[in-house]
Amino acid sequence: MLRQYELVERVLAYDPDADEAMLNRAYVYTVQKHGTQKRASGDPYFSHPVEVAGLMTELKLDQETIITALLHDTLEDTLATPEEIEKLFGPDIARLVDGVTKLSKIEAMTEKERAAENLRKFLLAMSEDLRVLLVKLADRLHNMRTLHFIKSEEKRRRISRETMEIYAPLAERVGMYEYMREMQLLAFEQIEPEAYATITGRLAQIRSSEGGQVDAIALAFKQVLAEAGVRVEVSGREKHPYSIWKKMAERHVTFEQVTDIMAFRVLTDSVEECYKALGVLHTTWQMIPGRFKDYISTPKSNGYRSLHTSLIYENSMRIEAQIRTQAMHRTNEFGLAAHWAYKQGDVQPDGQVGWLRDLIEIVDASHDAEELLEHTRLAIYQDRIFAFTPKGTLFQLPKGASPIDFAYAVHTDLGSMAVGAKINGRHMPLRTQLNNGDVVEIIKSRKSSPQLGWLSFVVTGKARAAIRRAVRQKELEEVAAIGRKLFDEIVERLPAKIGKKAVKDAVKRLGFAREEELMAAIGAAKVDDRQVMEALVPGSAKHLTEPDQWPKQERAISIRGLTPGMAFHLGNCCHPVPGDRIVGLRLPGKGVEVHAIDCNELANGVDADWLDLSWGERTTGAVGRVRCVLYNRPGTLAEVTGIFAGNRANIVHLEMIGRDELFGTYEVDLEVHDLAHLTRIVSSLRASDAVAQADRI
Repeated sequence: MLRQYELVERVLAYDPDADEAMLNRAYVYTVQKHGTQKRASGDPYFSHPVEVAGLMTELKLDQETIITALLHDTLEDTLATPEEIEKLFGPDIARLVDGVTKLSKIEAMTEKERAAENLRKFLLAMSEDLRVLLVKLADRLHNMRTLHFIKSEEKRRRISRETMEIYAPLAERVGMYEYMREMQLLAFEQIEPEAYATITGRLAQIRSSEGGQVDAIALAFKQVLAEAGVRVEVSGREKHPYSIWKKMAERHVTFEQVTDIMAFRVLTDSVEECYKALGVLHTTWQMIPGRFKDYISTPKSNGYRSLHTSLIYENSMRIEAQIRTQAMHRTNEFGLAAHWAYKQGDVQPDGQVGWLRDLIEIVDASHDAEELLEHTRLAIYQDRIFAFTPKGTLFQLPKGASPIDFAYAVHTDLGSMAVGAKINGRHMPLRTQLNNGDVVEIIKSRKSSPQLGWLSFVVTGKARAAIRRAVRQKELEEVAAIGRKLFDEIVERLPAKIGKKAVKDAVKRLGFAREEELMAAIGAAKVDDRQVMEALVPGSAKHLTEPDQWPKQERAISIRGLTPGMAFHLGNCCHPVPGDRIVGLRLPGKGVEVHAIDCNELANGVDADWLDLSWGERTTGAVGRVRCVLYNRPGTLAEVTGIFAGNRANIVHLEMIGRDELFGTYEVDLEVHDLAHLTRIVSSLRASDAVAQADRI
């Protein structure tokens, strides 16, 4: 453990102007507050914040960050208060400490809810100051280094999974690859102990059998490049055990089939020399096609820049080479932390970097703990591809991303208005997966809105969160709209006319803050007609204790202008279309389910409020279902689909449900205007020589 004077000396070595007295005061404060607390290792608890502060000095971070590291557990694990910290160390440090503090004391929450709430607060604090993230990552790294002292295997695995899913990806996203690799290795050891032991054992065998081969290859690289006039530093290493395991799992290969177990780093003095070194290596040894990546011209979103290539060395050995400048190397290993070094003075990175802005949008849009954790994991933990706008602006997306993901990456409003896409100049479906280098043009319409079906193919957390939020908002508006129609009908049944004041009073009596909330509750069947009547005119429905005693509807409720699937759902049992006589079943929390009046489901007796509904004037568009029995001979199905096309009916779904030597039976879902349209189609089918029987279901 670092002694007090050692920690202060480290800070003063790179920041002679640091406040030595405040650093000493913070060290003493954390020792006093943690007192006799012990860690699982048996060490004094204050050794942990001191070691975290030591990690921060290795990155040459400012004194505020060092002091935050010393104090980061005091709010959670001691009697220290934010007010006390602010008084002793100032508002900036108090804010940073509060940002790092976890909310694990919220006992009422489930583990997932607690994790989500911790992450929510952490991300919001991070958006204001990225030093919160740097301290948190160092905190987690030191906890992982001492994880083996925890006796509970399940607890070790839980902490390791959280590290692998959240903290290692966050370290990667800010370019702190050293932290990421060590976290992954330590977590891998706990999550997959057998795989860890096997791979590290095999690496040890290679090391002993091949001796100094890594040094020999590094020397060969250096000599070849020196002869070409390129001054470089070359270092070699074995691939990370977790990286090897991941390749084995993704490619379904054995350890022997993982070819590029050795990797070499070539450091130059300039960008020009990087490309010159690449040319020398490619002309000396054969490169492996498809394995070259240029992260200098197109850096990763975390600022990572390097050239990556794979070569076939002597004896068909495959090795990986990374070529970068010295400056790139410093940034690549410590990412955003490198920008916080004291030597940078006032030049500090913008806390609202692009990917972090996306995470904050996800926090705002997520509905519950499950969504937040799912969307955040999607946003930070996927391999990337590069796609361009028609004007050449570059966007990084996860593998498997669609044009909808791209549109939301450009701007949330563009994603919400998307109706189509051109990929490399060609019109393509919105569910098309994008490839590296695609040029994507989004076709938009202000009348468009996000579709629930998009969730089946989007992969970015930002897109999923925005779509779910928009669909929920649309659903809420439509439920409130049908609630308004029901409310107006209830008012007509009252024994007396009412004014605006009576409505305001009713909203309060029923415990709602706004009139719109009451309408949504009526639409979702969370309050019944009797409760609304009684709230509007006290005493008007007090004596009506049974639903069959309530005043009946005086007019049918129109569903015109509402979207199927939002405030109401068309029954899959009877597939009602405009022109059918319809009724609605108001199910608590599920909205209104619409059925044709002669639907068999209604005859079975359903425990729900029945509503008299109408389609409303000029309502068009629904899906009708037809069952056709076709003669089993070539061309009959083509003739039937021709009938649908001739009647301008689009096929939504077609399924063969039976077949024998003479006949084939099909069920077809068709988009039709109304009942008359569907009837014409059935008549056309019955008149066809290809059709033995046709009926609407």
